[in-house]
Amino acid sequence: MTIRVAVVGATGKLGRVVASLVEGAADTELVAGLGSRSPLEDMLGPADAPSDVVVDVTVPGVSERVVEFAVAHGRNVLVGTSGWSGDRIAALERRLGDEPSSGVVIIPNFSLGSALGTAFAAAASRFYDSIEIVEAHGAGKVDSPSGTAVRTAELIAAARGERGPVEAPHTDQRARGQQVASVPVHSLRLSGVVARQQVILGGSGETLTIGHETIDSSAYAAGIMLSLRAAADARGVTVGLDALIDLGISSARSQS
Repeated sequence: MTIRVAVVGATGKLGRVVASLVEGAADTELVAGLGSRSPLEDMLGPADAPSDVVVDVTVPGVSERVVEFAVAHGRNVLVGTSGWSGDRIAALERRLGDEPSSGVVIIPNFSLGSALGTAFAAAASRFYDSIEIVEAHGAGKVDSPSGTAVRTAELIAAARGERGPVEAPHTDQRARGQQVASVPVHSLRLSGVVARQQVILGGSGETLTIGHETIDSSAYAAGIMLSLRAAADARGVTVGLDALIDLGISSARSQS
């Protein structure tokens, strides 16, 4: 079966990668590529080849509207856009209902290595109370902290269970980072960077650093196609690449 795909944000950096992968795969077909000025109706595809899955790789201020339109018209959605907080995801779950007829897959980061790094950090967080995240992306990234950092912090909180929040002293100091699920997150936006994250865990007499760096967009290819194929049959809301590859860690809502 061929999955017919519409890409919203097809003229952007990630959108071009997605469109190229869809065109190059034997089981997918690109039926629509929407730019910033395209009407949302275009995501439905032509009458003789309507889209099955809408891929949203836009910007945070547009993403929610794209998803709402797609779901209202019976399309499944793969979201690769930042800005999907826990509250926004909960609202989407309520909209889809208890017996959803469509599905939305939200992926903060399509890199397998990033998903593994997040999983390792969540596992290690059960043994340390002092934890901070430093993440860096290119100067053009419009949001901070990144969706990957938010998901990492939320999975850390979920993994800690009864151990409770991490130690985050001096929260009144702005330079101490933004707290996400009690974890201080520091965001850098620099030219020359693709994506990088370090989770630094401190204990008595030692620190543990779990890091991942993306150096080329080719790192996203396997995760994009895995997520796209999963989105075609999805029902309800699925968050994170780890939910698709079963890394054995607690799930938590996040932004993308």
